[in-house]
Amino acid sequence: MPAKNLFNALLFVSGWLACVLGGNSAWLLIPGAALLVHFFHISNWAAEGKLVVSCLLAGAVLDSLMLQMGWLAIRGHEVLAPLWLVLGWALIGTTLNHALRWSARPWWRASLLGAVAGPLLYGVIVQREDVSLTLSLIPGLLLIALAWAIMLPLLHGFAQLYREQYGVTRSRN
Repeated sequence: MPAKNLFNALLFVSGWLACVLGGNSAWLLIPGAALLVHFFHISNWAAEGKLVVSCLLAGAVLDSLMLQMGWLAIRGHEVLAPLWLVLGWALIGTTLNHALRWSARPWWRASLLGAVAGPLLYGVIVQREDVSLTLSLIPGLLLIALAWAIMLPLLHGFAQLYREQYGVTRSRN
């Protein structure tokens, strides 16, 4: 993996862990810093800002829907997903043209990655004392796997659309 992509992956992991471990606290400065470092050293706002915002919004919709349907419970957040969870989606957006670029084509790679990674990520999230899956474990994880198997190719579709829209060419770094 090229150094830039490895750095991108490390930024994602450190930011995501800070979101999950810190919740709505000063720990959110870490994902904020990861986003800034991404835009200053890996890409830039003009090239990927719309993608990161789109991922943040799409993830907020998915997680908020799961809360409203009663499939996911987060103490104090019955309607809208909390900031710490939504920032994780923004961080995912930073990886689509870099560390996760390999999963874009063919589309089934993104679906397979989503079906595996989604339940793993939520498996970590539900370790927090204020978060729980309200469905039994297996149906809950299967639902998350299905949602992520749809969501990750959709997010890659946004990435492709914005690259074409803005005429961004990617090097093979």
